[in-house]
Amino acid sequence: MRNVIKSKFEIFKQKTHIIIYGTNTAAGRFFDLVLLGLILLSVILVMLETIKGFDANYHWYLIRLEWIITFFFTIEYVLRIITLKKPKTYILSFYGIIDLIAILPMYLSFFVAGSSVFSVIRALRLLRLFKILNHPQFSNQSTHLRDSIIASRGRILVFMYFMLISCIIIGSVMYVVEGEQAGFTSIPVSIYWCIVTLTTVGFGDITPITPLGQFIASFVMIMGYGVIAVPTGIVTAEMAKNTLRSNESENTVCQKCNSSKHLNNAKFCQKCGSKL
Repeated sequence: MRNVIKSKFEIFKQKTHIIIYGTNTAAGRFFDLVLLGLILLSVILVMLETIKGFDANYHWYLIRLEWIITFFFTIEYVLRIITLKKPKTYILSFYGIIDLIAILPMYLSFFVAGSSVFSVIRALRLLRLFKILNHPQFSNQSTHLRDSIIASRGRILVFMYFMLISCIIIGSVMYVVEGEQAGFTSIPVSIYWCIVTLTTVGFGDITPITPLGQFIASFVMIMGYGVIAVPTGIVTAEMAKNTLRSNESENTVCQKCNSSKHLNNAKFCQKCGSKL
């Protein structure tokens, strides 16, 4: 009888593991979609709680919904642990820690008032969207983007270093040109103004008043367009190169089996294993 109970439990663990950790089955995808929906709903509820008028009228409903979601997350967390052969790998993983932090605030609210507001940390669980998109088409696109960014990192770092040096120089010049009477009370404050202007944010808390300062500010504003354009152009150019290499790999015909569909930068045919 004990063996029968054990085998049933093992079957339950196996089926639950496929649903929770698998994305290739309909049940697994449905579970992930429901999970993401509840995570998003939970974040929205926390946001609504910060609206005083709304919270005053619907506080009871918000709290009840939060507890229902927390209960679901608690069961999910426990199931993720018991369905693994090595639960420690999940518990100490990034997602495992985030999942634990996501359910703690509501329980801590019994002991620490206001701790439930930290439920907004559940927004980090939306990263599980990448798990649902674990499809070859999406995976290839994400790999393509990642490789392009990695290949461009050297040129982007040089550009960022140049912009940092420019902000320090321009900020120092503006401190001398404008002075404290215009709000440029120190070089760090002047550098802050330069960064705000360069990124086209323009808070308006500090503004130049002298003609020379306004001329420099205009120059900084024009430079600001390059903050987005240059890195974007660098990554786009690298993506175009990767796309070209990918097309060349796909168009390479195997001399042995005449297969023409191969992975990026493939050296061997994925159909027969011959060297391309």
